[in-house]
Amino acid sequence: MTVESSAAARKPRRSGKRVSAAKKTQSAEPQLVQLLAPDGTRVHHPDHTIELSADELRGLYRDMFLTRRFDAEATALQRQGELGLWASLLGQEAAQIGSGRALRDDDYVFPTYREHGVAWCRGVDPTNLLGMFRGVNHGGWDPRANNFHLYTIVIGSQALHATGYAMGVAKDGADSAVVAYFGDGASSQGDVAEAFTFAAVYNAPVVFFCQNNQWAISEPTEKQSRVPIYQRAQGFGFPGVRVDGNDVLACLAVTRWALERARNGEGPTLVEAFTYRMGAHTTSDDPTRYRLDGERAAWEAKDPILRLRAHLQLEGHADDAFFAALEEESDVLAKRVREAVRAMPDPDHMAMFDHVYADGHALVDEERAQFAAYQASFADTEGNADGDRAEGGN
Repeated sequence: MTVESSAAARKPRRSGKRVSAAKKTQSAEPQLVQLLAPDGTRVHHPDHTIELSADELRGLYRDMFLTRRFDAEATALQRQGELGLWASLLGQEAAQIGSGRALRDDDYVFPTYREHGVAWCRGVDPTNLLGMFRGVNHGGWDPRANNFHLYTIVIGSQALHATGYAMGVAKDGADSAVVAYFGDGASSQGDVAEAFTFAAVYNAPVVFFCQNNQWAISEPTEKQSRVPIYQRAQGFGFPGVRVDGNDVLACLAVTRWALERARNGEGPTLVEAFTYRMGAHTTSDDPTRYRLDGERAAWEAKDPILRLRAHLQLEGHADDAFFAALEEESDVLAKRVREAVRAMPDPDHMAMFDHVYADGHALVDEERAQFAAYQASFADTEGNADGDRAEGGN
């Protein structure tokens, strides 16, 4: 036996232990901050608590209820051909409303393309969210008016934008905070890892709010990470916490805590809201092709809106008149959304060439001329067709 083979024979086999340890880590039940059980009863948590008045609780319910109605109306409009695409938030109302209501007016938000509930909390008119999905504008609102940035389609890039903005906030000496929203799929993007690194090193006042809705389009969370997503923060040097994403009270309490850490100069926090996307990834997706109906049924039992409604009724904070009035208010909102979408004017086709370069460019001028000639060819065809129809009628 050679020296090399003898050493190899004495070397313990450790690969099996590594795999089993990884599986053990993955299967271990992670800590979950919960303040409101699925049946509507309050739950105590030693580190995070919150006390709200009946008016505040009813306000959170109203936010979630109207946001869901708006979302359902937008989905229906897409099915009717009024929108090109829609990304539904169905099932994620508690994560968005709870975190959104934790923000101060001077905080700044960098969303993805699904944060309709956060936009509602920031005072963005719901109808303004629809222009981009109808193809008539690039966003429809002024980010500076509500400290709510335009929707981000590129997966994960907003985490870097938020970190850079937060570094600037710290340089300016302000005590406001920044929130970056992203999903479980985006957590695998390099941009997010880079944002974590910069935020930790520069102690940026940013909260990374990951809505883990279990599916990155058709890829389940176990294909995104060996460990629970919130534990990734440890490797970058800042805390992470997993919260029940269907519990609006827990999302509110944990986000407030994370924002206060940021404002007090304690650096970034990763919040993983453990929730579920009840609908499709977007209206171009068919979730029945990659997940079972039983999975959705299990999560429907944890519905965030039904949970808070049960709590309101258990505590005597809301009666039938409150819920009936809210139904009427949602009908008014839905009607306004439908009318606003159908009244949106078509954009000028040539406008897409106007803001490519600040000082103009010869190649863009050439492309503009080519596109104008292409558009004019349709007008000539329509004119000839009208003439042919007129001659045929004589």
